[in-house]
Amino acid sequence: MKPQVQVPTGSTEFSDLQWPTKTLVVGATRHRPNLILALLCAAQFMLILDIAIVNVALPSMQRALGLSAQNIQWVVGGYALTFGGFLMLGGRLADAIGRRRMFLTGLVLFVGASMLGGFSQSGGTLIAARVIQGFAGALVSPAALSLLTTTFKEGRERNRALGMWSAMAAGGASAGLILGGLLTQELSWRFTLFVNVPLGLAAVLLSPVLPADAGRRGASTVSLDIPGATSLTGGVIALAYGVTEATGRGFASRNVLIPLAFSAALLVAFLVIEKRSGQPLVPGRMLRLRPVLAGNSVAALVSV
Repeated sequence: MKPQVQVPTGSTEFSDLQWPTKTLVVGATRHRPNLILALLCAAQFMLILDIAIVNVALPSMQRALGLSAQNIQWVVGGYALTFGGFLMLGGRLADAIGRRRMFLTGLVLFVGASMLGGFSQSGGTLIAARVIQGFAGALVSPAALSLLTTTFKEGRERNRALGMWSAMAAGGASAGLILGGLLTQELSWRFTLFVNVPLGLAAVLLSPVLPADAGRRGASTVSLDIPGATSLTGGVIALAYGVTEATGRGFASRNVLIPLAFSAALLVAFLVIEKRSGQPLVPGRMLRLRPVLAGNSVAALVSV
């Protein structure tokens, strides 16, 4: 039977919570599930916030850095595509290297990229910073989700934690538009990026409350499937680039047809790589599940 953990200081909110593993200790202080949940929710809020926060600032960024109407779209798209494209690789890295280690690595990289973007003096630097931010987010998010599911026992407590985590992500999308407008109007578009610095550093300082990594599993037991991750992400980015160019040039343009053909080749390569991989990023049986097919179809329609 797993031990019951009573939270001190008289709190009854988590008094009946059962730990899924042995009690974790940092120094003489027990890990508090509510503090862990708050930290993980705040990190996810920041990641989703950054998808929307720059939208209102795009005209100011375009004027300040001389970005074209097509290139300015990559300030948003560069982040979203790398974030989504490398999520599966980020999850595999968390398994291989350690959840807390990847959570911290991603946070530090995210803060650094935010500073780079805030201080950028050219459109290329800004877009590069956003791409790095997206990759960093892909390291943080799956590690945070894994930490959450291992902290809370399966059942009511885990469902409650997952619900709060998802709600904070949704809140980040809504808050991004409001906060982005306020920061751009009252301060500067640069603060839509600088705002991540205190948030990210606060999360890093609070990270000792997270469960320590049990140890590296290593590449010998966990395949990172870098070819699969890069082919998938490259295919999606090439597809997005082609569709973006088509809005101004038409689908008959070489600048549209070439990236679309490149995208198709990379996505086919991804399917071949995953079929032959012993530890694929996406098991083939998942792609045949009706809920997965329905969800992907809806997401594709919304993105169009």
